Amino acid sequence: MLAKVLSGAVVGLEAVPVTVEVDIASQGLPSFTIVGLPDKAVEESRERVRSAIKNSGAEFPAKRITVNLAPADLPKVGPSYDLPIAVGILIASGQLPLVSEKELYIGELSLDGTLRHTNGILSYSLLAQALRCPRVFFPSIDSREAAIVSGIEIIPVVSLLTLFQHLHALTRIEPTKHESFEDALSEQVFDFDMADIMGQEQAKRALEIAAAGGHNVYLHGPPGSGKTLLARTLPSILPALTEEECLEVTKIYSVTGNLPAGQSLIFFRPFRAPHHTTSRIGLIGGSAHPMPGEISLAHRGVLFADEFPEFPRHVLEALRQPLEDGEVHISRASGSVTYPSKFLLVAASNPCPCGNFGSELKRCTCLPGQVRRYQLRVSGPIFDRIDLHVSVPAVSIEKLTRSYSSESSKDIKARVQSARKISLKRLSGTPFLSNGEMSSKALKTLCPLSPSVLSFLEHASHRFGFSARGFTKIIKVGRTIADLAHESEISVAHIAEALQYRGHEGVA
Repeated sequence: MLAKVLSGAVVGLEAVPVTVEVDIASQGLPSFTIVGLPDKAVEESRERVRSAIKNSGAEFPAKRITVNLAPADLPKVGPSYDLPIAVGILIASGQLPLVSEKELYIGELSLDGTLRHTNGILSYSLLAQALRCPRVFFPSIDSREAAIVSGIEIIPVVSLLTLFQHLHALTRIEPTKHESFEDALSEQVFDFDMADIMGQEQAKRALEIAAAGGHNVYLHGPPGSGKTLLARTLPSILPALTEEECLEVTKIYSVTGNLPAGQSLIFFRPFRAPHHTTSRIGLIGGSAHPMPGEISLAHRGVLFADEFPEFPRHVLEALRQPLEDGEVHISRASGSVTYPSKFLLVAASNPCPCGNFGSELKRCTCLPGQVRRYQLRVSGPIFDRIDLHVSVPAVSIEKLTRSYSSESSKDIKARVQSARKISLKRLSGTPFLSNGEMSSKALKTLCPLSPSVLSFLEHASHRFGFSARGFTKIIKVGRTIADLAHESEISVAHIAEALQYRGHEGVA
C-alpha cells in the first residue's frame, strides 16, 4: 500500500513543501530504506521511527518499506521528517486512516514516541499558510511559536500515541489558540541607560542619529573611555520593531534554534557582539549546509564589533557586500541561499596597540610605525561604508564623580521614534525602512538639495577628498539630522554636522 504525507524542508529561511511517500511491499525481505537525498540525521530516522512506533503500542511492519522524500533533487537535512515518516508507515500498514494530503506534519521523535523541539517552525507555519493547509501537526513544545501565524489550525502533538488516538477519533487534541501580534508583545527592560553615561555628549548625539537613520558607527578612543558602554546602550534608544520586522527576525532565530523556549516572537531588536576571534563562517554564515551567521542574527538590530582591528582582515573584508546590500549570498555545492543582513554596525577600537595615542592623560609607548600599522589593519573600503566616525576621549575622574542630570534613553528614544515616523512616511512605497538603507537613485528623488547646500557639500568633498559613497552617506546623515529637527529640507547646518562625523575617511 502507498501512503503520502505532506511535510516541508527549510531552504535558507523559507520552507518548501516535501511529500513523504511510503510504500510497503508484501514481497521481499524486511528492510527500511529512505531515498531522496537524505543526510545522516534523516537516515537515522529509521531507528527512531522504528522504536517510536513500537513504544507507542503500534506494530512496526516486518516488510520491505521504502520511503521517498520528494522532490528527490532537494537535499533533506535534519530530524523533522520523523513524524511524517511514522504517520506514513502507520497509514500504509493500515493502522491509521488516510489523512489529507493538505495537512502538514513536522517533528522529531524520541525513542518513546514523544516529540522534541524542532527548528524552523515559523517557516513551516508560513508555508502552511501559503499552501492554505487547513491544519498542521507540530510538536506541542513549539505550538506557541506557530500560533503567531493566522489562518491555519495548529494541532499540538505531545507524542505519537496521542496523535494515533486523535486520528482514530478516540481522544481529541485541542488546537492551539491563535496569538495576535499585539497579544504577544511585552515590554523590554534594558540593563543600560543613556542617563548612566557621564559626559560623551558628542558620542551620544552620534548614536541618536545612528538610531534614527540606521547608520553605521565607528567609535575610537582610549581604553575605558566608554565605547563598549555606549554600544550596549544603543538598543535602549532604537525604535520598536514593526510586525513585519518581528517576523523577519524571528524566522532567523527559529531556523538557527536560537528562539527562546516558549516564546512566539523576537520582540526586540537583536544585539550581537561576536568576539574578534570569530571565524568568517561564524560571522557571515555558511558551512556545508549553509546556516545564518552573526550578521544575519543581528538583522534589524545591532552588530557590535569590539576591538575592530583585531578581527582577521579576511573576516572584515567579507563584511563589504553585506554592509552595502543588506543581504549575504552563500553558494555551496548543495545549493545557494540568501540571508538578510540589514544590521546597524557599531565598530570600536583603540587608537594604537597600547591605547594611549593622542591621550592627554597617559603617554603613548608605541612607535610611529606600530601606530600606523595598527590603524591600517582595517581597510579604507570598510571605513568608507561606515557613516559616523566618532572620537570617544577619556573621561576625567571629576566628571565621573560629579552628579548631574543626563537625558535618559526613554527621552532620546521618543525623538528617535518621531524621526523614524517622518522617514517612513517619506519612504512609503519603497523597499527601504530607514534613511541609511536608501539607494543612490532613491536619494536623488527623495532628498533633493538646494543649490546653496549642494555647493557647500561639493566644496567640502573637494577639500576632504570624499569618495562617491562618502558623498552620498553625508547626504543620508544630513537627512536624518533634519528629520530629528522636524525640518522638511536639508540645510547647510545639517550637512555641516554630518561632515563632523566623517573624520578623515576612517583614519583614527
